[in-house]
Amino acid sequence: MFLFFPVAVAFAEEAGPAAGGTFSMSSLINMAPLVLMFVIFYFLLIRPQQKKAREHKEMLSQVQKGDSVITLSGIHGKVTAVADDTITVEIADDVRVKFSKDAIAVRKA
Repeated sequence: MFLFFPVAVAFAEEAGPAAGGTFSMSSLINMAPLVLMFVIFYFLLIRPQQKKAREHKEMLSQVQKGDSVITLSGIHGKVTAVADDTITVEIADDVRVKFSKDAIAVRKA
């Protein structure tokens, strides 16, 4: 119990009186690491993911009949028809499968 007493005294001395709605420079400095972490996460994680999603959406809009594609499940085939939200892919002779456009991973023109 006496081991934690100096730590409690140090925190009590540091706290000071309760703030009544005032905003001091020390509270801004205490928030700086949190803001910095958010900025780092934005530029390292969120922004690249948004760019990748935008490129994928653009690629899906350019898929045409006759393109070779690879689906997310790894199926290779040739596009035989393109509708608004679906794509028909021929994966073997006279074997056609209808996929959602979102299921296309790679377009090989």
